[in-house]
Amino acid sequence: METNYIIEDVPIPMLHPSAAVDTSVPEAAAHPKRYTSEPADRSRLAEPLTLPFSGRTVPNRFMHAAMTEQLCTYYPHNTQENGIPTKNIERVYERWGRGGIGMILTGSINPVVSPHHPFSGPRFNGFVAMGRAGKAHGSLMLAQVNHPGRLCVFQDSPVSASDVEVINQGKGDGFYRYKPPHPASHQEIRDIIRAFAHVAEYVAKAGWDGVELHGAHGFLIAQFLSPKTNKRTDEYGGSLENRMRFVLEIGREIRKRTPPDFILGIKINSTEFQDTGFVTQEAGELCKNLEENRFDFVELSGGTYEKILMTHQRESTKKREAFFLEFADQIVPGLSKTKVYVTGGLRTVGGMVRALDTVDGVGLARPLCEEWHLCKDMLEGKVDGAIVTGIDPGDFWLALMAGNRNIRLVGLGAEPAECWRKEVIDELKATYDEWKSNKSTEKELGRYKLIDEPYNMKL
Repeated sequence: METNYIIEDVPIPMLHPSAAVDTSVPEAAAHPKRYTSEPADRSRLAEPLTLPFSGRTVPNRFMHAAMTEQLCTYYPHNTQENGIPTKNIERVYERWGRGGIGMILTGSINPVVSPHHPFSGPRFNGFVAMGRAGKAHGSLMLAQVNHPGRLCVFQDSPVSASDVEVINQGKGDGFYRYKPPHPASHQEIRDIIRAFAHVAEYVAKAGWDGVELHGAHGFLIAQFLSPKTNKRTDEYGGSLENRMRFVLEIGREIRKRTPPDFILGIKINSTEFQDTGFVTQEAGELCKNLEENRFDFVELSGGTYEKILMTHQRESTKKREAFFLEFADQIVPGLSKTKVYVTGGLRTVGGMVRALDTVDGVGLARPLCEEWHLCKDMLEGKVDGAIVTGIDPGDFWLALMAGNRNIRLVGLGAEPAECWRKEVIDELKATYDEWKSNKSTEKELGRYKLIDEPYNMKL
């Protein structure tokens, strides 16, 4: 039986697992192509990893990298009802938890947990349930904690390190338009540090295993780190020592307010590929200081929303498969305790095992929206490579759209759309312009109220 699930007013045909394959479909088109892997010892991906400061052990070397879900309640004019985890998001993380992933990172939860939210009630109960769902099959569950800074699209004067405006303004790699930011006052800096720490304490009390700070992709922590966006002349600007003061103070405050076995990690830019940005040498120095301040792991990423790095930049990096692995080569030798993950571009067992020659773990994002059990299948020897989808590897926004929709489908209790099928991709492309024009607007988010299920059960 075929069922149509309406996502953002667009029906996506989904086959239930018990449905027969349409015999009119050519046999070659009924099975997806996969990336071809070189021979490799997959048992290395199954090895546990003990984190140095929390003492926690990750069951294997796979990490689910953070992706936006947009599966909390949406009531923008009612702060008490807005941002509560739903049954949908509980289903999503239970499903990923069945997939053999050692450590699961959620999308950023800063917008839905604020210092005025107590450690009780429907919101807190929702986070307890969400954490339990992700951990039910042995994975560690971490929340990504973030502040958009100047990339906030809902404020007339967003806070940032300085008053440097976003350049693209809806052109080039991105399509958002951002208002001019203002430099953070010392009081705002103190309040933001406390807000980060409150989120960590909140999820710790809800039974989660840790947090990852988002210090990459041009968000607020990255805005303080990069001389391109940090023009301050006080103790938070100028030298690298001053520019990293903000994130180190956040880390210390989190350590004060969470148990000793609470995991603390961070995602940082290995490079921005921008002449005046946060360069690899400085990223290496930052990592040494993160280790001194008891950060368990660093996830290496790269780029900003002004220059999105989701395609291979160099031929040598293509051959090594991971987008940022060359930069890890320069950063890892300076660390003796803090573990390093690399995320971006990994699609085969061979590429992942080869990455472990340099780093400690591998992060996956987009492939896990197509195959929710990919890590388990790789560990069990069922597959050697991810499915080749019908989306161009360089088409960041179409991939984001497809991933968002599959997350939403699984949240509804359905199966994810098979993005290797031409008809699915054609349908996505046909509705792309509408999705793009409504992205992160009340029109888009308001639709979700019709299908998300609020979590109000008392624990």
